Amino acid sequence: MFVFLALPALVAIPVWVIAVVVKLVSVALPGRRADWSLDLLRWCAAMAAAAAAGLYVLGLGAVQLSEHESQSGASSSPAPSCRDAVDDSTLQHLVGHRTSYVPLRFDCVLDDGTTYPSSSGYAWLNGLTAAFGVTAGLLVVTAGLVTEARARAHTNRASV
Repeated sequence: MFVFLALPALVAIPVWVIAVVVKLVSVALPGRRADWSLDLLRWCAAMAAAAAAGLYVLGLGAVQLSEHESQSGASSSPAPSCRDAVDDSTLQHLVGHRTSYVPLRFDCVLDDGTTYPSSSGYAWLNGLTAAFGVTAGLLVVTAGLVTEARARAHTNRASV
């Protein structure tokens, strides 16, 4: 299910990058409206939230694809993602895998109960998703503070 959602996210990433570059160029060029800063804050918050959601959906698709590969077809056990980059001695002790969607991970389980990550890519996805999510939240708070400051300034001017 999530794999099918990850495919549109793959298409959306270049569109997102182009939109960000075009917006950065438009900010650098002269001729902006006087109130462009608040709109820019809101737009940046929306783009950061979109990036966080897109990365998380990509990660969901990757975890589910690894899960699917480990349950179907010939040579599916142990999971292909668990045996790709390990030596033969580790492969002999491999007994299964664990998946997690929060945080994103696909861990390989050894016979002594220890685990190792099937890919370091999940750490990157989790980190970038969190960074974009926190950035979006901070930008929303900043936009709220700017709006409040403008409203107070307008009220102070009106009462004078």
